Amino acid sequence: MQKYRENSINTRANVLKDKPIKNKVKINYQKKLDELILSLNGEVKSILLHSCCAPCSSYCVEYLSKHFKITVLFYNPNIHPREEYFRRLEEQKTFIKNIKSPNGVDIIEGDYDTKAFYERAANRAFEREGGPACLECYHIRLKKAAELAKDIGYDYFATTLSISPHKNSQDINAIGEDIAREVGVMHLPSDFKKKNGFKRSVELSDKLGLYRQDYCGCVYSKRERDLRFKKIEEEIAQNEGSKIIVTGCCEDCRHRQVSVLKR
Repeated sequence: MQKYRENSINTRANVLKDKPIKNKVKINYQKKLDELILSLNGEVKSILLHSCCAPCSSYCVEYLSKHFKITVLFYNPNIHPREEYFRRLEEQKTFIKNIKSPNGVDIIEGDYDTKAFYERAANRAFEREGGPACLECYHIRLKKAAELAKDIGYDYFATTLSISPHKNSQDINAIGEDIAREVGVMHLPSDFKKKNGFKRSVELSDKLGLYRQDYCGCVYSKRERDLRFKKIEEEIAQNEGSKIIVTGCCEDCRHRQVSVLKR
């Protein structure tokens, strides 16, 4: 059985019951995806692709659409507040409407069932992105995608989550593989941040004018974002007259750093 990444052994081992800790050997999931695509020999398969947001799905859809008939599943009960959820949903629908794909792209709107998220994730300590609460959140959304893929008859299910530089592809794929065995449907391995996937998603977002949010989605990540931005504002206020440099991996990066150059 695929095992989960060790970060905090006691915490991670109990995130999903009966799931042991993962060994230290990392799997190249992008390589596995490339090999799988080659094995298709040009045959177009169907896939239900869970999407967390339009910007993250942009590169994933561009990359996969050459080889798969894609249906995007927008199921994200973690997103807070409600207005933010529907803003991201509408942006997803707009992206799919405007994207050009050789095999077409459809969308399924999942229920905004926040209870499903809070029942599983609220009792987990939100230490930082990628912690126990996040693993529960991945599981909720991937499980829904797998069940729908099985019921409707898609060849594969997958998620866009691995495109984020702040999300661990080992965890995401391990959860997906376990769910695939449980539900009885094939999981598509992926690490979409590879091959400059994240960079390409930023380029596509700029080109298409997509709304890029500055926190992952849940109330905990929003609170973390607010605290971080407050710290940045305080740093700027305390160093009036100095040169302030705010750095991050992209313009709206959730992990910004502040540097102050004294005059």
